[in-house]
Amino acid sequence: MNTPGDVAALERALLARAEALAAEYVERARRSRDRILAEKNEHLRLREERAMLAAKAVADRTYRRLVQQAELAFQEELDRLRWQILRDTLDALSERLVQVTQDKGIQDEGYFVLLERFLASAARSIGQDDLVCEVNATDLPPLQEIWKDFARSAAPNQRITLHEVPRTCTGGLLLRTADDRVRVDNTFEGRLARLEEAMERIIQERLFPAHLGASCNG
Repeated sequence: MNTPGDVAALERALLARAEALAAEYVERARRSRDRILAEKNEHLRLREERAMLAAKAVADRTYRRLVQQAELAFQEELDRLRWQILRDTLDALSERLVQVTQDKGIQDEGYFVLLERFLASAARSIGQDDLVCEVNATDLPPLQEIWKDFARSAAPNQRITLHEVPRTCTGGLLLRTADDRVRVDNTFEGRLARLEEAMERIIQERLFPAHLGASCNG
């Protein structure tokens, strides 16, 4: 038979045991909570990291695309500017050449000297006899009157015939062999066409040297 003292001791032991178990469960719950929070925080950190990496990748792609677009726009503007300068220069030169014949007149000695130089250089370039020279309708009549002396002065060792059919050109002349296999186009239009490539290179080198170097290195 248990005495009241034994019952009280048993109750105290059970209460102590219950408190110990409760404390253990609370500690387990705390550890579980901490683990869950840590895992959740790590999960959030990984998500944030992936989101940041994804955002950085998108930002990098966007930046590269914007840079490429800017470079293309810059290139297009340079090409447009270079082409405009070339066109303006050639147009101005063409107008100046027209003035040589129109403003001063075909009888001006300066234009005749220019034609004689064109004829002499073309004759030396071909290096053959029996050549034919073609000029425009404005230059043909006055040149027919002086052609013998004019041709002899330009090319004394070559036989050059002045073609009776005028050539369509602003000025200058075209010299060819009689069989038309070899020709030198010293008309204004022909010389301008040959100058165009050289002038474009000069414009590129003088106005866009850094861009030219980057293009070569690229």
